[in-house]
Amino acid sequence: MNARRLAILAVATSVALLGCGNQDGKGRMGRDTPVVRIDGSSTVFPIAEAVAEEFQIEERGAVRVTVGLSGTGGGFKKLCRGEIDISNASRPILEEEMAACRAAGIGFMELPVAFDAITVVVNPANDWVKSLAIADLKKMWEPAAQGQLKRWNQVRPEWPDAPLMLFGPGADSGTFDYFTEAVMGKAKSSRGDYTASEDDNVLVQGVEHNENALGYFGYAHYASHKERMRAIPIEKGDGTQILPSNATVTDGTYQPLSRPLFIYVSDKSAQRPEVRKLIEFYLTEGPSLAEQVGFVSLPEHAAQMSLQHFRDGRLGTVFGGVPEVGVTIDELLTREARL
Repeated sequence: MNARRLAILAVATSVALLGCGNQDGKGRMGRDTPVVRIDGSSTVFPIAEAVAEEFQIEERGAVRVTVGLSGTGGGFKKLCRGEIDISNASRPILEEEMAACRAAGIGFMELPVAFDAITVVVNPANDWVKSLAIADLKKMWEPAAQGQLKRWNQVRPEWPDAPLMLFGPGADSGTFDYFTEAVMGKAKSSRGDYTASEDDNVLVQGVEHNENALGYFGYAHYASHKERMRAIPIEKGDGTQILPSNATVTDGTYQPLSRPLFIYVSDKSAQRPEVRKLIEFYLTEGPSLAEQVGFVSLPEHAAQMSLQHFRDGRLGTVFGGVPEVGVTIDELLTREARL
């Protein structure tokens, strides 16, 4: 499935979701067609969208899948209120979110579906930024920079005296949580005077149309627009510069901005046959679809491990509800294998 087909499928799904019912076996819209509701992370959205469309084609209209976009935090809120069946997440669930689910009597299954690289990007007209250290990113984004650091030469004096225009995810985004934890050492610790959106496409357009812009979001959104923006290598302590890619995420060198992506399935929803069938499809076909839309797919044995955990009804998280950065594919698989 190429980018053009994915775009067509996205449009087709969006149109389908506007309908008041679903197609029956004869192509008509039927009110009794079961619906599986997905919401949450904008980063995971492209994977979920591709899986939902392919699954609905496979099922020939027997099941409808809706995919919303409210950010990781928004998805967890809806999951714990029993409003959705599956929550897309670009970070692990936190203790306060786990407590909300417990209070509502809702258990969940945590299923890794891919790996991602948070990508820092600039407009192609920017010819002065060759690489960035985490210290540079902290200087730009820390709370103390609000209203104070407004120009590029305030980051590094050799850079031009030009306005620094920042674009990033909003506070309900798992990408925002992860980036601030990785860069500032504390989740949600960030300046607030930047252009924020839970929709990564808004951030992409902001960087594309402003030559003094810098932004960050998931790798897939960069990969599908890379002719109109430039990814910035991250400087390591030894002076090496690492660009985000499948290879650098897989070998663990793109740190601390690579991270696992998840779906969380309500235990109550998992009892429904249409949800079980969708998750089986997701963990079987999802790795190839994830790769096609710009993510690092889990190794086949990892996907099979997630599938077995789902079939066994394994509830809970391997992260303990605590923010954590720098988990590699190998480390994640080691944790999963212990359960």
